[in-house]
Amino acid sequence: MKILHTSDWHLGHQLHGYPREYEHQQFLDWLAETLETEQADALLVAGDIFDSANPPASAWRMLYRFLARLAKTLPDLNVVITGGNHDSPSKLDAPHELLKAFDLHLVGGISRDAHGQLEMDRLLVPLTNQSGQTAAWVLAVPFLRSSDLRTEDLDKNDDRLIKGVELLYQQVTDAAMQQRAPGQALIGMGHVYMASGQLSEMSERRVLGGNQHALPASIFPESLCYAALGHLHLAQRVAQTEHIRYSGSPLPLSMSERHYKHQVVLVTLDGENVTEIQPIPVPRVVEMLKVPAEPQPLKAVLTALKALDSDDRPRENQPFLEVPVLLDKPQAMLREKVLQALEGKSVRLAKITPHYRQQEETSSLAHQRLSDVSPQQVFDLSWQKKYDGQPSEAMRDAFEQLLTQIEDEQE
Repeated sequence: MKILHTSDWHLGHQLHGYPREYEHQQFLDWLAETLETEQADALLVAGDIFDSANPPASAWRMLYRFLARLAKTLPDLNVVITGGNHDSPSKLDAPHELLKAFDLHLVGGISRDAHGQLEMDRLLVPLTNQSGQTAAWVLAVPFLRSSDLRTEDLDKNDDRLIKGVELLYQQVTDAAMQQRAPGQALIGMGHVYMASGQLSEMSERRVLGGNQHALPASIFPESLCYAALGHLHLAQRVAQTEHIRYSGSPLPLSMSERHYKHQVVLVTLDGENVTEIQPIPVPRVVEMLKVPAEPQPLKAVLTALKALDSDDRPRENQPFLEVPVLLDKPQAMLREKVLQALEGKSVRLAKITPHYRQQEETSSLAHQRLSDVSPQQVFDLSWQKKYDGQPSEAMRDAFEQLLTQIEDEQE
């Protein structure tokens, strides 16, 4: 049996104001073709189908058109989709009964009966093989919010959130064990932040209670042969395990993710055991550029931008561009100067990242008047006092972008 694992589509996403519909449609077309080529038996999508809780109608159309294509071209394919922290549980759950009639399982959030017990019929999904026989069970657990957990009876010395998640997975696993027959595999799903998981820069939030609630790999019972995870955009294994994995996002969702090797994961099962885990690279249809490669003075930057090629490729196919600039102070009309240098070029300006030369040691600012120091120095000193360290490059760049915008507005 073959299962294809993907996550974090973020349909409806915009990158610095630019829509991504073309890229998403290209990915979904490629995904449908890959499912057919690999003769996959199941597709698991582990959360963040949409970029927001209120996605545009075009994003819904894209999803439904994709599911309709699968139902027509791959009628025996098992499809299980769970919600992520960006998705609205109620909106994903609304078409559940309709989609279930076509053997498409969309689980936005967990539900409980009048006695507070989990409604297992929605969380346990059987997967059938090419012979039509049940070969595996999926624990279709969506993103869990604190209110989804039952922690009243847990030991007060335990981390109640972590134990609450562990308890929920154990309950679903126990229910699956009662239904499974010998030789049938158990597969977990989750949209979570795991301990030791590598966050991409400024693109994901740690969820379920903050940084201190990074979940350990032990939340997944040993009886699971594979755990298909979503939330982190960088494809990776968890805690040096082979069978607990993030597939990563299929598209770079920020300029900092341009070097990621975006992929889906093909998992092959033999009975209840995994025999092969194969990452499949997702083709990059729109490039992301950084020109120049390192921050340079504005004059050199403008020269480099004017040297870029021009062609007649469609707008939606043009690369996204980040422009790092080395400055002594905030530069008025910086964006206008960059855009003028890019006139006629086949790129889309996504962001300008100012970098400032350090003029003096931050530690010496404490005894100076506020009017005698730069905003960047004040920012660095304030950060150092509050967090006992230097701000990251990403945070400093975000502050300086804001500063440049204010300067431009004042002009």
